[in-house]
Amino acid sequence: MKFIPDVKISRQELEEMFNLVKYAPSAFNLQHAHYAVVTDPVLKEQVYEATYRQYKVLTSSAAIVVLGDLEAYHDIGPMNEGMLNLGIIDKFEFDKNVREVHELYESRGENFKRDEAIRNASLSAMQFMLIAKERGWDTCPMIGFDPEAIWQTLQIPERYVPVMLITLGKEDTSKQRPRGYRKPNGEFVTYYGE
Repeated sequence: MKFIPDVKISRQELEEMFNLVKYAPSAFNLQHAHYAVVTDPVLKEQVYEATYRQYKVLTSSAAIVVLGDLEAYHDIGPMNEGMLNLGIIDKFEFDKNVREVHELYESRGENFKRDEAIRNASLSAMQFMLIAKERGWDTCPMIGFDPEAIWQTLQIPERYVPVMLITLGKEDTSKQRPRGYRKPNGEFVTYYGE
């Protein structure tokens, strides 16, 4: 994808999108996704280097690093306190939920925590891309980047794992490339039942 250079996006518009993104589904409503939004030209240049000089990063309105929180399960208590205080759940159910989520994440180990962080952040990222498109923005998900360089550039805490990078902007359709072959449904869908 190629973006039209020098198209700005306001912080307010990004905030409006993230206000909708937060409703993306996530396991136990832990909301594993964290977004690092880069619009600063100097930092964007560094992100460009970390993406092996992919031009779409430089021309984008924002380069957004989608991160998955490896420690999201620690937030289960604070995330459910509102329901407890409103009487939607009782203390027994609250304690049981907190205990079971902690036991699940801690018993399954680091690979499970990483998988859950990536899975749930990916759902959120797709929601972000759909919301952006609905608002007239184009996006391009990317996995072609050096995670260590991104970590150092943005000083990302160790609790987060880089999931993907999303460039956002207005697509330059003057020299649009074809999207490529798409499999027919029969090659990627299997039905069980009627």
